[in-house]
Amino acid sequence: MFVSLNWLKNYVDIDSLSSEELAEKITKTGIEVDGIEYIAEKSRGVVVGYVETCDQHPNADKLNICQVDVGEEQLQIICGAPNVRQGQKVVVAKPGAVLPKNFKIKKVKLRGVESNGMICSLQELGIEEKYVPKDIAEGIFVFPDDVTVGEDVEPLLNLNDAVLEFDLTPNRSDALSMLGVAYETAAILGQDVKLPEETVHSAAEKAADYVSVSVKDPDLNPYYGAFIARDITIKPAPLWMRNALIAAGIRPINNVVDITNYVLLEYGQPLHAFDYDQFGSEQIVTRRAGQHENMTTLDGEERTLSNENLVITNGKEPVALAGVMGGLNTEVTDDTTTVLLEAAYFAPSTVRTSVNDTGLRSDSSTRFEKGVDPNRVEKAGWRACHLLETYAGATILAGPVSFDALDRSEKTVEMETDEINKRLGTAVTADDVVSILNKLQFSFEQDKDTFVVHVPTRRGDIAIFEDMLEEVARIYGYDQLPFTLPEGASQAGGLTGKQQLKREVKQYLQSAGLMETITYSLTDEAMIDKLISPELKEKRPTPVQLAMPMSEDHKYLRLSILPELLKTLAHNRARTQSDIHYYELGSVFVTNGEPITRQPDEKLRLAGALTGLWISHPWQQEKKPVDFYLVKGIVEGLFDYLDIPAAFEQVELPDMHPGRCATISINDRTVGFLGQLHPAFEKSMDLKETYVFDMNLEAVLDDYTNTTGYRPIPKYPSIARDIAFIVDEDIKAGAIQEAIAEAGDPLVKNVQIFDVYKGEHLPEGKKSIAYSLFYQDPDKTLKDDEVEQSYQQIVSTINEKFNAYVRS
Repeated sequence: MFVSLNWLKNYVDIDSLSSEELAEKITKTGIEVDGIEYIAEKSRGVVVGYVETCDQHPNADKLNICQVDVGEEQLQIICGAPNVRQGQKVVVAKPGAVLPKNFKIKKVKLRGVESNGMICSLQELGIEEKYVPKDIAEGIFVFPDDVTVGEDVEPLLNLNDAVLEFDLTPNRSDALSMLGVAYETAAILGQDVKLPEETVHSAAEKAADYVSVSVKDPDLNPYYGAFIARDITIKPAPLWMRNALIAAGIRPINNVVDITNYVLLEYGQPLHAFDYDQFGSEQIVTRRAGQHENMTTLDGEERTLSNENLVITNGKEPVALAGVMGGLNTEVTDDTTTVLLEAAYFAPSTVRTSVNDTGLRSDSSTRFEKGVDPNRVEKAGWRACHLLETYAGATILAGPVSFDALDRSEKTVEMETDEINKRLGTAVTADDVVSILNKLQFSFEQDKDTFVVHVPTRRGDIAIFEDMLEEVARIYGYDQLPFTLPEGASQAGGLTGKQQLKREVKQYLQSAGLMETITYSLTDEAMIDKLISPELKEKRPTPVQLAMPMSEDHKYLRLSILPELLKTLAHNRARTQSDIHYYELGSVFVTNGEPITRQPDEKLRLAGALTGLWISHPWQQEKKPVDFYLVKGIVEGLFDYLDIPAAFEQVELPDMHPGRCATISINDRTVGFLGQLHPAFEKSMDLKETYVFDMNLEAVLDDYTNTTGYRPIPKYPSIARDIAFIVDEDIKAGAIQEAIAEAGDPLVKNVQIFDVYKGEHLPEGKKSIAYSLFYQDPDKTLKDDEVEQSYQQIVSTINEKFNAYVRS
């Protein structure tokens, strides 16, 4: 909600406060002010001018030489606006004037003719183009005739206004109107509210002679009022009204439409104006739409409706979608002379259903969905009639014609000062409560310390004692509530073991050189089944689709972190960032089969994506690109850090390189995979060679045992031996590594692979795998024969198991 302070001054005296001071007071009482915006930057030297003559420039077809009276002097100004004419009152920036963005006006020559100043458009005064009326969007602004030549334009065009942006909670729909904000402000400042004028001089002729009202579903439409305004002249709304609408973020159109919009913002009650001559009937019938019934709304779109939607009809066809938008066939145009004005109450549920079904949301529907004040519905109609009579020359027929089954009763809430003080920890007295209720302008009965409060219908958010307690607290002042330190035993907070472990995993990955990212938990249809880990794929999870996605790119809850992570890589690569190493720790959303009957299970997973160079030392001319073994090493390092034995097995997976991909297993259970993306998939995402990993972190953490251990630093020297075996090409190096460690136990403390060779000097179908063995005994110095004995035992075992022999 945008609140113009100059508009607010019509109802409450706020002249003694700056916009910042008022914003702070409102925020302190519970309605958050998101920000303060000013209609335009400060200008000076800009006044009303009168165009006395307007002649063609002798040297330019699109320029005019204007003689402009600005009160104290006459200025010759060259103007290229297409709508400048003799006899207009216009905005003139005199020589020396300063416009927004520090634009200074000087005397210049244009095509050989002197120009002393500038005739301005609203955009040049700092008003956003989207709020400028369409008829002057390409030209200068023209004042009505009642302004004074030489007058400062700042107050005339509301350029000195400040606008507060309210961030309203759903329960405070009363503040969706200027009157609601006025009551709130008056309560804060302890003032009265000056209500708008609603007086109408009705004609002797009756509205009932022109129209009848029939409501088929009173539960959805308990009140419908129809006012008739004849002899209307369509023209621009008065300047002050246009200024108010612009400040509220609405583009002015014409006096009839602007009046309905103005009352919408003023009363919080949506109205709609039909062109009576185009209505096609003398009866109004509100009913449920027929299944698949069609109508064209004011935005020119054809809407297909259902019997869950409420429509306004002329007895034959829909002319408006109730509470949302009117129909194109009864739109007010420049030729309109008679208006049928609708003031109605529609049930929030039916309006919400229509919005959800059509995807069409408007200022009207927003207010109906949250609930409007039943006691303001008809009043808003009379207010609009008053304005139509005053500013459109309308003749208001006696009426309105209405159907009325609307409940206007006030809720009552009982409260006692003792209970208030018990809840708030205060020491308020009955007199304090009386003062607060008077500020809120709530009527009440008092019996000593007991109050029966009659809640006005404008405050639909108040129904129980706790609601009134909140009102007392915020008007009393949250900053006046006492505070005490907690008493009794206290316990410091801390992380659970799992939370601490997650942090340590992040610390490890960051120390390894990866950067954390947080991507969307939603993805699109093309990526929802991509890069799903094998153990998840086996369960055949059903993707969870959002009922109302914000966009097609974020339509499904993800089954893998990698697709969105890769989109982030592609986004950064497109911006010349080629060396990227990301990881993300987050949830995927898994269901088991169809149909989806419950919330999906959230599974914690860890994923990473790396591309480009891992090491780049230009001075040493050293470059190391990301490869399979780097990513595998990072993952292995994590398992070593957690002291969890993990195994890797080559595998072929969709969208992964067939020769550079492996599953990750713990205790013979697959928990993830790693490898290079398939080149075709990389190309489709505009990526270079990219490596990824993805694992079920919940399964990994469940296998973690936090056992504290101590291993003394060895006193005795170690011995390193290297050995290379010739084996068949299909033998896995890791299998031999495990066999060496088992055969060499307990003297062999570590086995590392450092070379794999195929090619010249080796038999066909064979390969050489070289290992480095680390021997050590914590209790003594090893002797050569002990190491040799172990060495020969290893050779014998590997030869027996793998038909291998030592490479000479």
